[in-house]
Amino acid sequence: MSFERKLGVMLSRPIAYLFFMIYLIQSSVLIYFVYQYYDNQQTIFYQQKTITELEEKLKVLDIINDFQVGFDQKEVGALANVIHDESKKYGYDPRLLLAVILTESSMRKGQVSDSGAHGLMQMRPFVARGVAMRNGLEYSEELSLFDPAYNVRLGSLYLFELILKFGDVKKALVAYNVGETRLRNRLITGEKMPQQYLRKVMERYKELCEKYPHG
Repeated sequence: MSFERKLGVMLSRPIAYLFFMIYLIQSSVLIYFVYQYYDNQQTIFYQQKTITELEEKLKVLDIINDFQVGFDQKEVGALANVIHDESKKYGYDPRLLLAVILTESSMRKGQVSDSGAHGLMQMRPFVARGVAMRNGLEYSEELSLFDPAYNVRLGSLYLFELILKFGDVKKALVAYNVGETRLRNRLITGEKMPQQYLRKVMERYKELCEKYPHG
């Protein structure tokens, strides 16, 4: 009968094979349970992430429903989704974007300013067209700016462009209101940065944070 030596113990070949097979089976079972554990942990993580995102969207939806004027529920739902998604994409607190919308248009449907700015974020057509062209987005007619989701998508992107250009959220907000060139000229000549619009946005933002806190 042939024998194999393992750790100083003489084993017959069949017994050695048996122990080897048991080792393989135990290892396979261990690997399976480890895999199942991490797979379950990943599933729990994604489920929790989905729940968190849903809670965030519901909070945005609550704010919109409390302030909006003239939108139907389908538009409100689409608006909540786009505000949440664009805020996440650019690193905004959704309440800041909502504060800008409330300051610009009071969240009223179909708003047009004396200067020809359209929609929720009061985008002027030539500004909106430029933002769309620079970023490879579709832009057709001015009526597109009355689509609340499209208007917010372009407006939030434009604000993000200004943040990158000025390196400062407050300056970007002022530039959103008075125009990039006008603000740059004031800064170059040493004039004070306009504060009225910025103050309104920040007051709105503070109100929203107090009324709709995180968590």
